[in-house]
Amino acid sequence: MQENYSIGIVAPQTAHFDTPLTLKCGRVLPQFDLVFETYGTLNASKSNAVLICHALSGNHHVAGKYSENDKYPGWWDNLIGPGKPLDTNKFFVIGLNNLGGCHGSSGPKSINPDTNKPWGADFPIVTVEDWVNSQALLLDALGIKKLAAVVGGSLGGMQALEWTIAYPDRVDHALVIASAPNLTAQNMAFNEVARQAIITDPEFHEGNYYEHQVVPRRGLRIARMLGHITYLSDDVMGEKFGRKLRDQINYSFDVEFEMESYLRYQGDKFAGEFDANTYIRMTRALDYYDPALQHGGDLTQALSGTKAQFLVLSFTSDWRFSPARSREIVKALLDNERTVSYAEITAAHGHDAFLMPDKHYHAILRSYISNIDIGDNHAK
Repeated sequence: MQENYSIGIVAPQTAHFDTPLTLKCGRVLPQFDLVFETYGTLNASKSNAVLICHALSGNHHVAGKYSENDKYPGWWDNLIGPGKPLDTNKFFVIGLNNLGGCHGSSGPKSINPDTNKPWGADFPIVTVEDWVNSQALLLDALGIKKLAAVVGGSLGGMQALEWTIAYPDRVDHALVIASAPNLTAQNMAFNEVARQAIITDPEFHEGNYYEHQVVPRRGLRIARMLGHITYLSDDVMGEKFGRKLRDQINYSFDVEFEMESYLRYQGDKFAGEFDANTYIRMTRALDYYDPALQHGGDLTQALSGTKAQFLVLSFTSDWRFSPARSREIVKALLDNERTVSYAEITAAHGHDAFLMPDKHYHAILRSYISNIDIGDNHAK
């Protein structure tokens, strides 16, 4: 088995929906597009489909490359492909860009059919529940009645959890990785600082910066720099950068330390690729998600209607979505006598560990996923 073997060249597809979608905020999208990619082959009984839900800055390009010269494969390429933990010789894997995204699905950058101009600030606030509902419509369009599994890390894990709540009869297995049932106050605070960096950028223009042909680059850059600090552990930062100087101390506010150089690079790169209106909506969706809210804060009650089997994974150095938050999910599932496997993985990379090709982590995934049954007992 070649662990680095990729699924090869892939291409995105677009699904268009003319049926109006009512969102949790009360607004209605009259029509919308979802951009997605698929890997592997859907079997005759359509029982081998696995949905990948992306995190805050993710998209539909989960695995493979767009050309032979493509420097970077999809963001979870180390996990998905022939012979990899999520084996595309067995499973039909679907990745998509969520509503409100900036990689082809309907979002602030796309055209509002009522005005023939970009939606901009007028694009509705979307939630995890809205994403899952739109994902279900995509599966309907593909003729898939039931998922063998839904998989997600971080914000993607929240979507995986919501799938088991909103569509309990359409999910056999849910893999909830480095996630939480809701955000802590500290996490919400990080999101608010990131949003304020963007919203107060003079180039933001209340979200209508497309009309001014500018980008709130400074705000988006600061938001990403803040995010990177929370995604990495202190140990990884210390090992990778420590207090290393780039050259010599110049007693200025220019880049003096390697850590500063790294953060500025990441901020600049992200600001050139991502959309600010999408970023503030994704962080808001994180803030709003709380399935226990309508059950008086009782997560056990919120998960009482689930039917899937669960794999819940956390990482020791992840302080943004700590193992304690994953254990809340596990406890609520066990209270409901659900079948749940849990592992707390020793890893140094902090929250970003769920994206890394850690051998122990991948061995756990491989073991669990290889035992997922795609036989004729599935709905057809």
